[in-house]
Amino acid sequence: MAYLSGKTAIVTGAAQGLGKAFAERLAAEGANVAICDILSDVLTVGVELVAKGHGVLARQFDITSRADCEALVADAAAKFGSVDILVNNAALWRSTPVTDPWEKALTDFDEMMDINVKAVMVMSRLVVPHMLRAGGGDIVNISTDYVLPLRRDGVNAADTDLYNASKWALNGLTDAAAQALAEDNVRVNALCMGPTDTAMLRALFMPGGKLAHLGTAEGPPPEVVAGFMDPADIARLMIDLFKDGRTGENIGVWAGFPIELGPRKRWDVRMRERADFTGQPLRNFGLPPWTDAPEPVWHLAVGQPSEA
Repeated sequence: MAYLSGKTAIVTGAAQGLGKAFAERLAAEGANVAICDILSDVLTVGVELVAKGHGVLARQFDITSRADCEALVADAAAKFGSVDILVNNAALWRSTPVTDPWEKALTDFDEMMDINVKAVMVMSRLVVPHMLRAGGGDIVNISTDYVLPLRRDGVNAADTDLYNASKWALNGLTDAAAQALAEDNVRVNALCMGPTDTAMLRALFMPGGKLAHLGTAEGPPPEVVAGFMDPADIARLMIDLFKDGRTGENIGVWAGFPIELGPRKRWDVRMRERADFTGQPLRNFGLPPWTDAPEPVWHLAVGQPSEA
């Protein structure tokens, strides 16, 4: 029997790239999949999955539509009997220099936050009651290595303040939900990727894109693409995450490094890895005051803080 046989997974932004890879892998693992995207290609993805014998519900709509989100979750539960997995993949990237015209800045902020943050909140709130009734589930928020210690150039660039802010906001949604739902066996994590081969990334190298000077009309040159991660590998990592059972972590995935979960992180550094990537303290400090500590901050303490 397939690992996810009998389970139902919802994937947003599933028309292409990472979302399509997530949907394909979840289906291959036996899950019924409910997929959505603003692009009509999501319907083609649905047809392809049905042709392979998988249970599929495919919808084309704007993820910022509350009514459409409610209908997708309700219809998925009605058709397949449960909602066990949610992959919040739909996202928007846009260059937003702080010198942008005022009206553009406001429009960019609203659209970025609506898609990258509010939609994650809405979809998560909608699926949680179904997961509680089913006795557990998994929510995966798709984030970025922008929120982790640097392992490459170009992270947190000066023209990405709004995108950056939206992904940092996911830390709050992920961490709080993981804590609130842990006793109910609902796990909430984020996959934080570096450059992955998606249409959104390739578009940056095309005419009009931020990196057009490095590419051609067809997109990035082969030597650049060779450095991108494969969405299928990220989808495989997602399945590893489900099997592992951890919760409340930002899972770092950096191009050029092994695509793996790594050891579970300590409770106090799970959302923000230490710069040495070990998740461990430099020294074993007790409770403050730390008069001799190189970094007098709480995350250096071993174990959860307790009263002195």
